[in-house]
Amino acid sequence: MAFFETGIWVGLMTLIGEVTFFFILGMVLAAIALAIIATASITRGKFYLPRILIPGMVLLEGLVKAFCKLLGLDDKDLITFFITLRNTMNTKAFSETPVERRAVFLPQCLRSAECPAHLTPEGLECRRCGRCSVGENKAWLEGIGYRVFIVPGSTFIKRMAKKYHPQAIIGVGCLMEVKEGIDMADRIGLIAIGVVNFKDGCVETVADWTGVRDVALLGIELPSGPVDFHGPAE
Repeated sequence: MAFFETGIWVGLMTLIGEVTFFFILGMVLAAIALAIIATASITRGKFYLPRILIPGMVLLEGLVKAFCKLLGLDDKDLITFFITLRNTMNTKAFSETPVERRAVFLPQCLRSAECPAHLTPEGLECRRCGRCSVGENKAWLEGIGYRVFIVPGSTFIKRMAKKYHPQAIIGVGCLMEVKEGIDMADRIGLIAIGVVNFKDGCVETVADWTGVRDVALLGIELPSGPVDFHGPAE
C-alpha cells in the first residue's frame, strides 16, 4: 500500500487524469468544429474541407450528430450530406475503374409484389417478367458490362464481393441502407457510390434509375452515334 501513497503514484494518476481530460475535451471541440463545417456545407450547398470531414465524421459520428441537432439539422439531412460527400470523393476513383471490375447491388424491395423470382446463393434471379422496372434496367446495366445482383441484405454483398472481387460498386437502396453500404464498402476496401431510392419501404420501392444509369456511365466512353441512354433497355 505504501507505493500507492507515494508521490510517484499520485503524480502518475494526476497525469493520466489530465491527459484523459484534454483528450475528451479535444474530441468534443473537434466534434463541434465538424458539426459547424457540416452545417455550413449543407446550408450553403458547398463542401468545406471534405478530406477532414469524412474521417472526422466516421470517428466522431455520434458526437457530430448530437451537435448537428443542436444546430438545427436532423439525421436525414446529415445522412444525405454524408452520402453526397462520399459519392463526390469517390467519383474520380470510380470513373477510373474498368467497367468489368464494377458491380451493381439492387435491393430486393424494388421488385413487384407478384415477382416470380426465386432466391439463389447469389441473390434473386430476375425473370424479366415485366411486372417491375428491375428487369429492363438490369439488362441495360449488364449490356454495358456490369455484374448486377439483386440482394436481400449486406451479407450477400460481402459474399459476392469476396467471390467476384469487384473494385467498385454502385449501391442502391433507402437512405440508411446506402449510408451503411458505403461504410461497409470502405471497411472492405471497395470504391462505392450510393443512389438513394425515390420511395422507401419494404415492398415495391422506387429506384432513381436515371441516377443509377448516370453513375453507371461514369468513365465509360459513349458511342459516337445518337443513343438514348435513359430510354428503355433493349
